[in-house]
Amino acid sequence: MDSWHYLLVLSACLIVTAPLEWFGAGAYRQPARVVRAIVPVAAIFLAWDVLAVSAGVWSFNPRYVTGVELPGHIPIEEVLFFVVIPLCGLLTYSAVGFLLDRIPRGRRRTEREPR
Repeated sequence: MDSWHYLLVLSACLIVTAPLEWFGAGAYRQPARVVRAIVPVAAIFLAWDVLAVSAGVWSFNPRYVTGVELPGHIPIEEVLFFVVIPLCGLLTYSAVGFLLDRIPRGRRRTEREPR
């Protein structure tokens, strides 16, 4: 069961943030936005991971990954991390923006106003 921990945590992140899709435009309904937000950053950090693993600076505990690896000895869970976590962030960002737009402008508290 330990080898599924990483995937279970990523799944939990998706499950917890999935209902946020109902607020505003969401992320799943804007696939081009999701790709533009995730692919460049994921590519940079995956390249970083490959370099770090190749240099022996970074490793992944085989106890907590399934053993499915991509070239460069990067576990599939690490690739999914760079997709799932930003996706959850986009869902949250979209939902918060949607909810803030529903608050009348005069009712919003700014940082300078006393509480």
